[in-house]
Amino acid sequence: MRRTRKGPACLPWALALLLAIPLQALAADPLPSWNDGPVKQSIIDFVTRATTEDGPGYIPPEERIATFDNDGTLWQEKPVVQGAFLLEQVKAAVKEDASLAKRQPFKAVLEGDVALLSSMEEPQLMALVAATHAGKTPDELAREARAFFQTARHPKLGVPYTQLAYAPMLELLRYLRANGFQTWISSGGGTDFMRVVSEDTYGIPPQQVIGSDLKEKFDEGNGHPVLRREARLDHVNDKAGKPVGIEQHIGRRPVFAAGNVRSGGDIQMLQYTKEQPRPGFSLLINHDDAEREFAYQEKNDASLKAAHEGGWTVVSMRQDWKRIFPEEGR
Repeated sequence: MRRTRKGPACLPWALALLLAIPLQALAADPLPSWNDGPVKQSIIDFVTRATTEDGPGYIPPEERIATFDNDGTLWQEKPVVQGAFLLEQVKAAVKEDASLAKRQPFKAVLEGDVALLSSMEEPQLMALVAATHAGKTPDELAREARAFFQTARHPKLGVPYTQLAYAPMLELLRYLRANGFQTWISSGGGTDFMRVVSEDTYGIPPQQVIGSDLKEKFDEGNGHPVLRREARLDHVNDKAGKPVGIEQHIGRRPVFAAGNVRSGGDIQMLQYTKEQPRPGFSLLINHDDAEREFAYQEKNDASLKAAHEGGWTVVSMRQDWKRIFPEEGR
């Protein structure tokens, strides 16, 4: 019987087949909830350049800082989760001071105005925080926040808020960390509030959460010293306040940052990341999927315009994400 030769003659064909397969397909897909396309590929290309030693885009591990907005970027923001939490806080405050029930925005919050909660910007939310959190210690605030997360459900989707983190963004966080990036939250929400769930939800430890804060003071507490929040804002980590907060907490400019379209709150952070001696990667989430989540835009499209001018990568939730939430069918 004639034997078929296998060996060197077959190598050109085998090599051609190998080269025709994208390198990404040779390994497990690091972003399985992302549709294949230019957005997904641009993320992978950036990470590959950043981690290829001696390459032109190499970034030393100590400089691989990635910052993420929270509401609307890592999880849903209709309504803003801390706004829902503040509703419970306002109810408790009114029990102590009934006059608050006649003042705005307390009155609208008490009436369960979800539209108002959804439209409130970070400074308005933080003003409510100042009115409801003054005098409390971080431990007291943490206990209240944990109690909220144990029972609260999204008014439309009917599941705990912590189940509404975006599956594609959870994968992105893990992918970056697997490649030596530090992942930080830089959000306009309250630092204390986000720290309660950041590690379990995103794998981001509490010390890597930057948010808006009240001023605080040291209280000796009769031999048991504590910190207490005051009814005064210390830092609002929104818009131009985000780069300030990043510098104060990290001391390095991010090389990767992600935000979303809503009120222009992430523009300055994304500009700060993109425009530097070593160009960073700026990612903007566009909420354009009314069927699986929500569809909304800014009135002036400021974030999308800034993305076009700055060369940022824009994510279409409808086109670029295979699924939005970890549990299919939501």
